[in-house]
Amino acid sequence: MNTQAKKFGVMYLLTGLIGLALIISTYFMSMWWVALQSRQYPKSMFPKGIRILFRYNGVYNGCKGVRERAELAMDSGANCLIEMNKINHFIGMYPIVQGVNDLDELGEHVPYPIYAEDKIPPNKIPKPLKTLDKIMRNAHYAFIFLALLGILFLVVPNKKLSWLAIIVSLTPFYFLGIYIYYLWWYGHHLGLHGGGAFSGIKPFMPTVFGEGKVAQFTTSSYPDTGFFVGLIGTILLLVSVAFKNKFVKMNKSAS
Repeated sequence: MNTQAKKFGVMYLLTGLIGLALIISTYFMSMWWVALQSRQYPKSMFPKGIRILFRYNGVYNGCKGVRERAELAMDSGANCLIEMNKINHFIGMYPIVQGVNDLDELGEHVPYPIYAEDKIPPNKIPKPLKTLDKIMRNAHYAFIFLALLGILFLVVPNKKLSWLAIIVSLTPFYFLGIYIYYLWWYGHHLGLHGGGAFSGIKPFMPTVFGEGKVAQFTTSSYPDTGFFVGLIGTILLLVSVAFKNKFVKMNKSAS
């Protein structure tokens, strides 16, 4: 093996390992955030609006605290996930599937998503929401599988296995595809309790990226830290594929 081939071998292993590590680390990060603003939620109390965070394994409260006045400051903060579900409930939207974050007021796990006041009986939960619940609860198994694919790509010097790295590199886009589909699903299924309180609201596509408006609420929807980290991992894995292909080709020509 010549020096040039060794160089490409080191580069594909290094970029591939870092890329894989970044992709796997996104399991523990927030991938996207959504926030609602309206008059009844003043910025003095909710500086970032009614904000929720989306991760692979669930949806989480994105509010860190209420700061209307110093004497009313609460370290525990407001639960914007509950607030968001109240708003959704008002317009007839199904509650947010929370995945592994499905704790009730007693801190105990419940089998399906809830709101502050109501629970949906299991036989009334639409199948797409049950599917999403399963995806979130089993996301860690998917990441274990992706990690194994990435390791196999790294340790076996075979050009034909490059597709394994490509599968892993697309992980952030798997999230984005599921996220967009379920935004559409929620926006087109407003019949939770007879169509919602606002008779004028018709099925709609919630904002995926940027600013939007629903009824009196302005919405913001943007990628979070995990998505950007995942994109860096995607680029590094694709670069690793190019380096590996070069490494394998030079090895063959030298032998």
